[in-house]
Amino acid sequence: MRGPLIALILGTVGLSGCGGGLSDTEQVQTTVDAFGKATAAKDYQRLCDELLAPGLVDEVESSGLPCESALREGLGDVQAPTLTIGAIKVDGDKATAEVNSAAQGQPPSRDTLQLTRVNDAWRIASLAGE
Repeated sequence: MRGPLIALILGTVGLSGCGGGLSDTEQVQTTVDAFGKATAAKDYQRLCDELLAPGLVDEVESSGLPCESALREGLGDVQAPTLTIGAIKVDGDKATAEVNSAAQGQPPSRDTLQLTRVNDAWRIASLAGE
């Protein structure tokens, strides 16, 4: 079962990492943390512009709506979402991050975010539920 945060964004999300000497694992963690915060803040512009991989943005926009509008439509009713980061694995320019998500009035979900390196930043490329 997909969590409320993950359900719409499945296959459509990417995040940018931080530079400044952080390890790849730390950069992935920073990106996933930023994804959780941007989702909770309903900062759809940041999600689309900075955190989702270009391929995922294209997939979201295939619905005929701009990325921000599609996310607003799909996530607008989600209340008090939270995201807890588990194990992170990095393999070259690809990474995965296990996450637990929850939102008010919805069952929790355990999922795996897939990330890819885009121009020296980590972005969310897709989501897969367990």
